[in-house]
Amino acid sequence: MSSTPAPRPLSVAELDLDAPDGPVLGFRPAPGGPAVVPGDVYALVRLRGRPAATVVGTVAEGEDPSEVLAALARRRLSETATAPRSDAERRAERPASARREGARTEDRVEDRADGRAPAGTPAPPRTSVVVATRERPEQLARALDSLLAQDHPDFELIVVDNAPRTSGTHELVTRTYTDRVRYVREDTPGLATAHNTGLAAAEGAVVAFTDDDVIADPHWLTALTEPFAADPGLGCVTGLILPARLRTPAQILLESHGGFAKGFAPRVYDPAHPPADEPLFPFTAGSFGSGANMAFRAAALRRAGGFDPATGTGTAAKGGDDLYAFVAVLSAGFRLRYTSQALVWHHHRDTWQDLRNQAYGYGAGLTAYLTATLVRSPRLLPALLARLPRGLAHARTITARRGDEDGGGDGVPGEHGTQRHPWPRSLSRLERRGMLYGPIGYAKARATARSAARGQARREKGATAR
Repeated sequence: MSSTPAPRPLSVAELDLDAPDGPVLGFRPAPGGPAVVPGDVYALVRLRGRPAATVVGTVAEGEDPSEVLAALARRRLSETATAPRSDAERRAERPASARREGARTEDRVEDRADGRAPAGTPAPPRTSVVVATRERPEQLARALDSLLAQDHPDFELIVVDNAPRTSGTHELVTRTYTDRVRYVREDTPGLATAHNTGLAAAEGAVVAFTDDDVIADPHWLTALTEPFAADPGLGCVTGLILPARLRTPAQILLESHGGFAKGFAPRVYDPAHPPADEPLFPFTAGSFGSGANMAFRAAALRRAGGFDPATGTGTAAKGGDDLYAFVAVLSAGFRLRYTSQALVWHHHRDTWQDLRNQAYGYGAGLTAYLTATLVRSPRLLPALLARLPRGLAHARTITARRGDEDGGGDGVPGEHGTQRHPWPRSLSRLERRGMLYGPIGYAKARATARSAARGQARREKGATAR
């Protein structure tokens, strides 16, 4: 970065209102975070507990931060109430894709003031929560504590220790979380392989995945899995991911670029009724959700073939495992739903080099997942080719430089999809270089996976012969 002043740190907080124009019910720092101090503040706005919006405001010395942010929140909520809705948002209101048959419109979970399910809603199915990790026991412990505090009535928690170099994760799980968390070891590196191992070990009808660097809201798992009970054709549900901290320029730039958040309006994507206002569907998988907050009907994910082991962090492909799974489940004929009621707080990496690695990895993961989709589902090639010109234009837009070289601009954290966010030229170039590398990385990872599979087969054959 140059000598231009870097973005200022932001406090991260939660503001709860009684109604869009109602009084403040509560104000507190984000889970586990430091107290809010004068300066810039990023706040999740809740309506009687329900996530509803984000705002950024500046709190002067001596001002009440809750009142400053509440004024901004009321304005934001008024604007969003009249905003045009997308096809996917309108479909989320239809009984066939969003609710159990015969339920009334006023019974939608998203429309209730507290975000909880109405009386008579089927209980969420038994769920297996899978957390893949590698050599980060301190972060993992924080995540596990939040997951064990879930209000879901019936779930198991599985930690997949991926290609461990030390015994730290094993000792943490088996000593600190005895009988509360299952430990599974997977020696082949790669997030997709670790997730497939978790899927194989899972006993639940639904399998939820999150990362070791999150703090889950207590209602996260219930909100993420209730939709499966209401819609038998639902194959995947994704949820809201917000920043736990915005202390460093790297964290702020990542969130300003879009972060992981996908907005607050519920959406349903149905392959039988492609959204007319998304001509690249289903290949814009990044709009569906992110791997730190996703759940699948276990039978649907297994039918789709699971995760492609040649994608994801820890492989030469760098990423794309979650995007591949979203498209695979949709291509198998299942619906996908996004709900902001399922919330996790994500600890973004904090250094400039971390952000450079992420920018390159995002680009590589995007084209790696597209390559994987075509390799494993060649029938989708005509559809992808038909969308290629629009897709290239879209890729140029989402990776374009914005603001000055250090990321200055008029965007603010949380404005996902606006294309007003700052994004330095150096990161734009890295993201585009990653896109060029993605297919090569996938080919390398696929060759490595095949070699490992052959080696494993030989070892098993030798063991059988003995």
